[in-house]
Amino acid sequence: MAQDQTQQPPLRILHVVRAPVGGIIRHILDVANGQIERGHHVGIVADSLTGGARADAALAEIEPRLKLGVHRVAIRREPRFADFMVWAHIAGLIRKLKPDVVHGHGAKAGAYVRLRRRSSKVIRVYTPHGGSLHYPLDTWKGRFYSQLERTLMNSTDLFLFESAFARDTYQRTVGKPAGLVRCVFNGVTAEEFEPVPGADDATDVAYVGEFRRIKGADLLIDAVAKLRAEGKPVTLTLGGDGEEFERLKEQVKRLSLGEAVRFIGHVKARYGFSKGNLLVVPSRGDSMPYVVIEAAAAGVPMIAADVGGIPEIFDTHTDALFAPSNAGAMADAIKAALDNPAATTARAARLRERISEHFSQGAMVEGVLAGYRDAFAKR
Repeated sequence: MAQDQTQQPPLRILHVVRAPVGGIIRHILDVANGQIERGHHVGIVADSLTGGARADAALAEIEPRLKLGVHRVAIRREPRFADFMVWAHIAGLIRKLKPDVVHGHGAKAGAYVRLRRRSSKVIRVYTPHGGSLHYPLDTWKGRFYSQLERTLMNSTDLFLFESAFARDTYQRTVGKPAGLVRCVFNGVTAEEFEPVPGADDATDVAYVGEFRRIKGADLLIDAVAKLRAEGKPVTLTLGGDGEEFERLKEQVKRLSLGEAVRFIGHVKARYGFSKGNLLVVPSRGDSMPYVVIEAAAAGVPMIAADVGGIPEIFDTHTDALFAPSNAGAMADAIKAALDNPAATTARAARLRERISEHFSQGAMVEGVLAGYRDAFAKR
């Protein structure tokens, strides 16, 4: 496959994303780096209002390798009339950069790239990354986004879903696309398979991720409070930041957990993993979270909510999963894992082997490029 690819001219690939934060920008950077290593010319368009210093640093680091450059545009999260001007700006960038592939990540960026008319020379690619798929259809946002997706569905040459869950949810709530549909798992680098030694001050449990309601950190705090009320003095480290930060701090204070719970701010995932003996992923909803794949690759003992694409990562290791949106079920799972550390560690070792087979960065990049090639062939 690699030999055939090198005989073809390099593709000009433009990735477009609204918020350069979390797993979505991690995915784009990993895919972009892999595409560059294979000789393709890559660029990134991203929101200029979010991401802060971390996004600035990440994009500055990759920019010298991007032949199509980095372009920051002010893109608001919620729909507004100004979106037309943003779309016109991005359309102008596309005309100027002349990409062969325009790859939109997330609902809003996906809409921008698919609103341009069909071209015989450019394929329009869309990866939802779960966002718009999490809104219930009985809410106005759910109805709005499902209608938007339905309107743009057949203006898409290639759908790249990172999980079967995302694909199936899309087809159930939006419809079956006329364009190509592929599932390509997120992947991690070889360095991320190195074990993570525990810190001397590790707590019983750790959380690493954004502080957003859908990520469920509040449920984890409730589970810790329940365990402590039952006589098991569990301690917790919360690594992350986000819109729910102040609310979580207030929750810890209200439950009198000041001695049991600590916040360490936004940290790199592996550092956060080292701060707990057991990683808990309490998501109310998720598609294919990088934190789960990263922790599994490093052999970190872990339990997670049985939601979204997470079961696809764990496969047969279902004893590590608990019912989502249920602090009681989470508390029971934490207790079981902590009470039997040998079995928890052995399960982590087996899961690490699965990740090495199915969730590598190389396989992800090749899967994305194969999707592009298939979309061009269908043209």
